[in-house]
Amino acid sequence: MRIRAALISAALLLSTACSAGGSTASSTDALKVGVSPVPHAQILRYVAENLAAEKGLKIEVVEFTDYVQPNTALVDGSLDANYFQTVPYLETFKGQSGAQVEWIAPVHIEPLGVYSKKHKSLSDLPSGAKVGLANDATNEARGLRLLEANGLIKLGKSGADVSVRDVSDNPKNLQFVTLEAAQLPRSLEDTDASVINGNYAIDAQLKPATDALALEEAEGNPNANGLVTRAELKGDERIRKLAELLGSPQVKDYIKSTFAGSVIAV
Repeated sequence: MRIRAALISAALLLSTACSAGGSTASSTDALKVGVSPVPHAQILRYVAENLAAEKGLKIEVVEFTDYVQPNTALVDGSLDANYFQTVPYLETFKGQSGAQVEWIAPVHIEPLGVYSKKHKSLSDLPSGAKVGLANDATNEARGLRLLEANGLIKLGKSGADVSVRDVSDNPKNLQFVTLEAAQLPRSLEDTDASVINGNYAIDAQLKPATDALALEEAEGNPNANGLVTRAELKGDERIRKLAELLGSPQVKDYIKSTFAGSVIAV
């Protein structure tokens, strides 16, 4: 996803205006949290329905189907927090927008995977194969690193900012097609393979643990999905309570039993 500068600038101005008004959230107000439908909304609803009352916490779950709106809605004050993104994605957003938003705590990892409806293994990919990648910089780089880790390409540099322009060796002459991350599962009808984020794979009834031709390693993976809020809410008691619940043994057990290795609690 391309972060739309004009939209973000408008959101920042509105956020500043709201802050200048001096409104302060009460500790009894419902916490509005933006999430992707799968698995984030499922996990957050489990917390809201089974654990939140013990902490005196009310949670309003707000679903988004892309990766842009949860951050712009957080910045403009429509949300109090969101839970859908990784630290690298957040840092890219902050660098491009100047938004004062803060990482609070990691919750889980959704290993990125390579999927295909036409081929049974990566070695089956033909010369000139079309490979789908996410079109936001963070996930494009993550997908390319996964392809490199599995011997399909070599990158001319390392780091979180690699792009298709940095592919230095491409023995199969792979043809890269960049699409909005949410569209990648649908792209499998037209591509030889696509690199798909875990949440969108699960939402498309794919099982990362068994259907992926290649899957990111979970150990040492810097791409945990976590809780994010605006800077002025970083010390909010409701945020602290939610972070505790998302990292609780009950949530870890729920993730393990519900997602069978396709989502891994941290």
